[in-house]
Amino acid sequence: MRWINRKIFNNVKKIIPRISETELIALRSGTVSLDGDIFNGKVTLPKKTNEQLPDPKLAKKLDDGVVSLLDKYGSQQQIYPSSNIGDIVKSIGDNHLLSLIIDKKWNGNHTTTTHISSLLTKLSSVNPALGVTVMVPNSLGPAELLYNYGTKKQQDYYMPKLASGEMVPCFGLTGPNNGSDAIGSIDAGKVVSKDGKLFVDITIDKRYITLAPIANIAGLAFNLEDPDNLLPSGKSGITVALIEKGTCGLQQDTHHNPLNVGFPNGTLKGNLLIPLDQVIGGEENVGEGWKMLMECLAAGRGVCLPATANACAKTATLGIWHYANNREQFKIPLIKMEAVSNKFCDMIYHTWTIQASINLTNNLLDSGERPAVLSAIMKQQTTDRAREVLNHAMDIHAGSAICLGENNFLEKFYRSAPIGITVEGSNTLTRNLIIFGQGLNKSHPHIYNIFNAIQSGNVDEFGKLFWKMTRKGVADYLSFVKSPDANNNSLSQFLFTRQILDYQCKNFAILANFVALLGGQIKSNQTLSGLMADIMSNIYLGYSIIYSVENENQDQEIAKYCLYRLLAENSRKINEVINNYPTDNLGFQLILNQLKCYEIPTDYNKNRQLIRYLRQNPEKLTDVMKKDIILDSTLQNLENLSNLKNDQTKKDEYNTLYQKVISVGEYKN
Repeated sequence: MRWINRKIFNNVKKIIPRISETELIALRSGTVSLDGDIFNGKVTLPKKTNEQLPDPKLAKKLDDGVVSLLDKYGSQQQIYPSSNIGDIVKSIGDNHLLSLIIDKKWNGNHTTTTHISSLLTKLSSVNPALGVTVMVPNSLGPAELLYNYGTKKQQDYYMPKLASGEMVPCFGLTGPNNGSDAIGSIDAGKVVSKDGKLFVDITIDKRYITLAPIANIAGLAFNLEDPDNLLPSGKSGITVALIEKGTCGLQQDTHHNPLNVGFPNGTLKGNLLIPLDQVIGGEENVGEGWKMLMECLAAGRGVCLPATANACAKTATLGIWHYANNREQFKIPLIKMEAVSNKFCDMIYHTWTIQASINLTNNLLDSGERPAVLSAIMKQQTTDRAREVLNHAMDIHAGSAICLGENNFLEKFYRSAPIGITVEGSNTLTRNLIIFGQGLNKSHPHIYNIFNAIQSGNVDEFGKLFWKMTRKGVADYLSFVKSPDANNNSLSQFLFTRQILDYQCKNFAILANFVALLGGQIKSNQTLSGLMADIMSNIYLGYSIIYSVENENQDQEIAKYCLYRLLAENSRKINEVINNYPTDNLGFQLILNQLKCYEIPTDYNKNRQLIRYLRQNPEKLTDVMKKDIILDSTLQNLENLSNLKNDQTKKDEYNTLYQKVISVGEYKN
């Protein structure tokens, strides 16, 4: 038996993709959560936890801080560059909004993930630039790195200053030759000795650094080399250090302008000489920087950008709902035009799915999970879906959406949408390389352990794991194709039950085993990897919708509609994977064909039914859309218009307000 295991071991070793040390660190970072359940073919949903509820006094203080900040600066969309940026940043600090992840012992206001998400959504719903400025210090950056890896001396010195806003942080990773990764040509420095002390001698060129123009403390990631063996530890590699403004030769002289969105973003440059004790965690953390960054990013990416996506999608959907119900063309409200209502149904689908996925993800994070794969799903799915919402909203708002003016509630989000798509890992690469590729290697119940056995050359352990995986895979496949659910015709009558979602989850888990057989081809066949990522993401989003019905008391009719759309999309994508699986083996193709789904059809009657339902029960939509957003004067006018519409005693008031909300900005020639 051992010689058989050795032969299989050698063959598998040939086909597995090469995994670099930095990729290995990413695989080992964060936790496996519901992504593991999905790869196992059976999901157990959590219940809402008490950890989601912040201390009431703290919650009120922070909520009041958001209101206070927006009262002062909410209408100033261009906060940088501006003459009062110093006052704005001071107000952010004074309102305790730079301290959301800092513990009370350092005078911080540490609150729950769910509450941070709510605060960021409120800020971003009125002013995306303020949302970004508050988001960054409370996400990946010096505070979280210091909390998890800093020395006590570093924590006690920096954390109180970060909490109060005395120190405004930024974090420098990206440069002209590397994105948000450590595989590109990241800035490299070396250890040198000067006057009996050790320093890092490095020339840096960082760009796309949010808050860089206004920061007075910068975290820097770089590749540290020790050619003269000056470090007793002998370690080298990606390292993270802290530099205060005006020290070590740091230059903060130029800024970028990301599409006039108006938040601070710029460069960090200079020929630096950094004392070695400014490495976060000290000398023992030399070379540990990529692990540190991956551990922090495993959670942070799943919170902040989804919150901003939630803000713009909810604001757009709420505003367009009121606008389309009141704005008339051809003597009927826009919402009664099927071409418009179909677009609006798309908006509901994406927005409802975004907010449902945030509910579930925040619950997982507040329960202590740090799910790297789910965070990647959240970042890619929420920002992509929010852009779809905005594109439809712009079409419906039409001329009012393309002209600047006080009634244009969309343009600030439309300008900022591409930024969320691009930063913290491009959505194109996240979808086509990371979600399924990392998920397969990290979240699959067997593959990671098999990989470790191959890495260590343990043939016996490999054999044990390989045959265990094979037996389970064959049993799952046979059980699946023989089950009543495998009768495709049984799926033609869709009902809102968890049955079909569970069915697709099992299908995905089995299909993932077949895709895994492609080994290193997965990295190059990015079309197939992207489709598998879509299926996995939709399954997670589907369970998020069910979670929100069960735990957030959300409306079942809207949930039914959204779940139908997710499952219909997945039924097509599962078949696309099977049809495009690279095999010339007819027998193998026949085996795969048994996994094909009945393709759930597009049913426009469901759009009509949804619009009728919402016109009869508008609060089922508006109550959820208004949660965690703040209505500016334009949205408030639109809501007031809907409230006045059927009151015959206020017809004149309605007509006056109607003319106001349909007016477009006009400027002197």
